[in-house]
Amino acid sequence: MKDGQSSPAGALLFEAVIVPHRSLSSRGMVVLLTVIAALCALTALRFWLIGAWVVIGFSVVEVGLAMALLQLNARRAKASELVLLRPSTLEVIRVDERGRRRTRQLDAAWLNVVLEEEPGRIPRLVLAARGVREEIAAALGEVEKRDLAAALSAAVHRARHPLFDNPQLRA
Repeated sequence: MKDGQSSPAGALLFEAVIVPHRSLSSRGMVVLLTVIAALCALTALRFWLIGAWVVIGFSVVEVGLAMALLQLNARRAKASELVLLRPSTLEVIRVDERGRRRTRQLDAAWLNVVLEEEPGRIPRLVLAARGVREEIAAALGEVEKRDLAAALSAAVHRARHPLFDNPQLRA
């Protein structure tokens, strides 16, 4: 929506932006990789001095693997989800790490917010409406998912049960 224009589906009742938590900055990643490389170099040097020079190749692979996994983690931090609730629809807009956008709309009249519990696992937050199920907030932890589920459930309840203020009915 631009310049204050309202959506044809109605006013926005709830909005949540979900992004994965990443605490490592780009500078922190460089420092961490430097420490890993230095420790691997010291290990490789020790093994080289005792005659086990084959270990140097494994140390190089170890540093390369650590670098690749940290870069993958940093790239996935660019992904996000946007949950928008309007009186008639709930819209889930996902943007992946490459910037590709995918939108899913659910009918708000039939919407249920379900927190699926499994012993020993973080619960799944699922939106269900007329046979359609959509998991959201997969990147969040348990406490954040519970908070989001409670807030979204309350917003859906308010949307279904609006409070009307009629001045003629006041005493």
